[in-house]
Amino acid sequence: MKKVNPTKVIGESKFNKFHLVLFIWSFMIILFDGYDLSVYGTALPLIMEEWGLDSVVAGTMGSYGLFGMMFGAIIFGILADRIGRKKVILINVLLFSLFTLLCGFAESATAFSIYRFIAGLGLGGIMPNIAALVMDYAPNSMKIRLVSLTLVSFAIGGALAPTVGVMIIESVGWQSVFWVAGLPLLALPLMMKQLPESTSYLIRTGKKEQLFKTLAKVNPEFEFDADDEIEEVKVTQTKAPLVGLFKENRALSTIMFWVAFFCALLMVYGLNTWLPKLMIQAGYGLNSSLTFLIALQGGAVIGILALSNLCEKFGSKKVLVPTYIAGTIALTLLGFGGNQIVVFLLVAIAGAATTGAQVLIQAYVTGFYPADMRSTGIGVASGVGRLGGMLGPIIGGFLLTLTLPNYVNFMVFALAGIIAAISLSLIGDKYSARQMISSKNGNAASANEVATSIE
Repeated sequence: MKKVNPTKVIGESKFNKFHLVLFIWSFMIILFDGYDLSVYGTALPLIMEEWGLDSVVAGTMGSYGLFGMMFGAIIFGILADRIGRKKVILINVLLFSLFTLLCGFAESATAFSIYRFIAGLGLGGIMPNIAALVMDYAPNSMKIRLVSLTLVSFAIGGALAPTVGVMIIESVGWQSVFWVAGLPLLALPLMMKQLPESTSYLIRTGKKEQLFKTLAKVNPEFEFDADDEIEEVKVTQTKAPLVGLFKENRALSTIMFWVAFFCALLMVYGLNTWLPKLMIQAGYGLNSSLTFLIALQGGAVIGILALSNLCEKFGSKKVLVPTYIAGTIALTLLGFGGNQIVVFLLVAIAGAATTGAQVLIQAYVTGFYPADMRSTGIGVASGVGRLGGMLGPIIGGFLLTLTLPNYVNFMVFALAGIIAAISLSLIGDKYSARQMISSKNGNAASANEVATSIE
């Protein structure tokens, strides 16, 4: 009989088939999360035309989904630390796939808004729990990198929606882009079989046999006997994970994460909803305007891939703060138009500094909190951020009713970028879980080494 340390077993593992399967499923789930982010903005000009909606009503209708996402992020973030991440992920996929599919069959703005709200519940809870699950099982050598590579699919999915729109909307109708969103329903049985449950949940519920079977897949070099005991894992607390977000000098950082999420999602959802409409207003056709949305998400993909390596090398805060400043400059210049190539470049930079940076904040927050409150930490931050996401489409719609110059519309979103940069600069990295573990071990770890000590 020996004592088994699950954290050590996972941390010392090498990337294998288990990690690949987890990565592929997580990648595809988040891809459809990103698809659903952009699908409303993709179809919006035609929805407004068909149902005779003004910009304020259309912006408000888009916010119903974000309203659902706010509740979903908080509820499912906390629930995952109670009933397990796998169960919550499956529930989320069912909700956002089924009800986004139903949006394509809606015959009125009211029905569409109801479906969008329920889909939002699932969308709000999916990214925090996927990020936490990938972090749970990633080897020490690639925790931050694997989370970032998983979440890059969010931007790819965001680019996929307008791409599908360009291909099929004119021939099939705007409803078709919502029908595509129902594809994950077909994969649910396989997800149930192949997605693992988090180790913290298995330990807490005494499911030792299942835990050992999972660990054997994670790290085949380790052998386990039924009589082996699980080494006691110290947790900060389990009864009130929300309270734990403010303990051990984390209060200011928690609040600053919330402010950063609020501003970041205001920019992300505002731009993804209204960029095609703003470009139509600037004189571009529908398909040309949708290509700007593709450029926005394409910039996000490139930004995530490039910036994630920098985050691992220099630390997330040192990279994200200047990224948001660069995005603010790009959005400000974008409002003044100019050469089309320059405009595309500015849109791509804005994508890297909005959707791209927001994905990297998810990875940042995931590593900031201890494992037993990880889903809660990122879930609540995402939930608070959804308030900003709800305001983004509403503010954009309101600005359009004022018929202001285009540069004013873009400068409003640019202002949110400055606030996000200031908030992130105030995060206390020395109080993060990984830094505190490193300090206790007496290690002056590099940013990369520290990132591997999250568990």
